[in-house]
Amino acid sequence: MKYRNFGNGEQLSAIGLGCMSMSHAYGVPDDVESIATLHYALDLGINFWDTADVYGSGKNEELVAKVLAPNRDKIFIATKFGFTQRPDANGRGMTFDGRPEYMCTAVDASLKRLNIEVIDLYYAHRIDPQVPVEEMVGAMGKLVQQGKVRYLGLSEASATSIRKAHATHPISAVQSEYSLLTRDVEESVLPTCKELGITLVPFSPLARGLMTNTLNIAGLPDNDFRKKLPRYQQEHQQNNQQLAQAFAMLALQIGFSPAQLALAWLLAQGENIIPIPGTKKRDKLADNAQSPDVVLSPTNITQIEALLAKYPNTGDRYDEAGYKLVDKS
Repeated sequence: MKYRNFGNGEQLSAIGLGCMSMSHAYGVPDDVESIATLHYALDLGINFWDTADVYGSGKNEELVAKVLAPNRDKIFIATKFGFTQRPDANGRGMTFDGRPEYMCTAVDASLKRLNIEVIDLYYAHRIDPQVPVEEMVGAMGKLVQQGKVRYLGLSEASATSIRKAHATHPISAVQSEYSLLTRDVEESVLPTCKELGITLVPFSPLARGLMTNTLNIAGLPDNDFRKKLPRYQQEHQQNNQQLAQAFAMLALQIGFSPAQLALAWLLAQGENIIPIPGTKKRDKLADNAQSPDVVLSPTNITQIEALLAKYPNTGDRYDEAGYKLVDKS
């Protein structure tokens, strides 16, 4: 495994492990295979793991803890706070709570579930429009002073919020959706992170499985949340399956798997980028882990861009409700 610099000299695996799918959103959990995948991540040298208190309503943190706690010195653990099970003003879904008083209870609950004394990287899972970002991050900074947290991060934050937050307390990581199909961050978030020395952590770097060419969109189970996303709806389904097939053919021609090519493209966008592809299966993890060894030529990059241009009807990454939780300040 190759490693990239983070924070004050930390060395994190160039590919991290997103743990959400082990307990949340993607079909039926398989704790036995998930635990085996976590152990395998250690064998592969993948030391950057990502979870959140909302994944499985805390169950994902508890699952990760079974491998994290006895191997604490080998793992750099990130988790997040903010989403609550309280419905919104219309009685639907979840709400985001960025208030300092809520954060103080959330961090203690995460520490207990993870069975550790300090969280390496603590994210605000979103930006709360009701709470000034300076107030939220100022309170997060106190967690660093108290020794409960080592580094601070933001998720789905705009460049404006990143700058405000970083001026309040150093922000070490920004987590945003970034993949061949989702490139919004290239406009202002990625340049801002590079300027300020912040690591960008792309989640869903394989477009929630689309770019692996192993996904049967029509066959997704009802409990898979992707069925609600525009990218998986009928009007975009044919375009995206054709794109995935063509991308897989290109990857084969170059000599790699589709996942390896997609992740290598991301890694080539900057040394401050550490993607966290999620999986609960060892074979997928092994495939992803080889991506840092892929070296793309300028010709390969041109081939990828040309292919993407042929299939533009990919659809939005979120529905209307999802976009309401993305910072646009």
